Amino acid sequence: MMLKDLIKKSRSYRRFDENKKISKQTLKDLIDLARLGPSAANRQPLKYIITNDKKTNDNLFEDLSWAGYIKDWAGPQKGERPSAYIIMLGDKDIAENFWDDPGIAAQNIMLGAAEKELGGCILGALDKDNIRDKLNIDNKYDILYVLALGKPKEKVKIESTKETGNIKYWRDDNDIHHVPKRELSELIIKEY
Repeated sequence: MMLKDLIKKSRSYRRFDENKKISKQTLKDLIDLARLGPSAANRQPLKYIITNDKKTNDNLFEDLSWAGYIKDWAGPQKGERPSAYIIMLGDKDIAENFWDDPGIAAQNIMLGAAEKELGGCILGALDKDNIRDKLNIDNKYDILYVLALGKPKEKVKIESTKETGNIKYWRDDNDIHHVPKRELSELIIKEY
């Protein structure tokens, strides 16, 4: 698959086929893609917790926020929830500042998931205190993101902001998730 196609396929999915399990080995393979990516000063301060355990997943789900623009939706219903999570941590014993490492690592994981016909959502709106308590995470780790993973159960359509100028994602009556993207011409402000 060409890189551009893989990037277009790697969307923020929020509904999954919860019965499609993801193995721990697959989760480790995805983290290996993060491990191989660039790291500021090559410090490699990111650490991970993985879960494909239903009870742990259900417990973690309560502390995640799913779609800020869709006000009348509390997140995926039972049966549509992720079948696995990767909790990304920053080890403060290794670095005080994690720079761009979390974004690079999360994108590598999501591209790897797309390649494996999986989807995910990088969640930053979290109840970090509850997650820390529930998973018994040492204070030496900053909780950076939770990456929700599963077999996508929804269609996501990329479209232009050209007509409306609106960047807010939305769902139509057929449950298609629309993601407006700015035109390339809007992003390049100078050419030399």
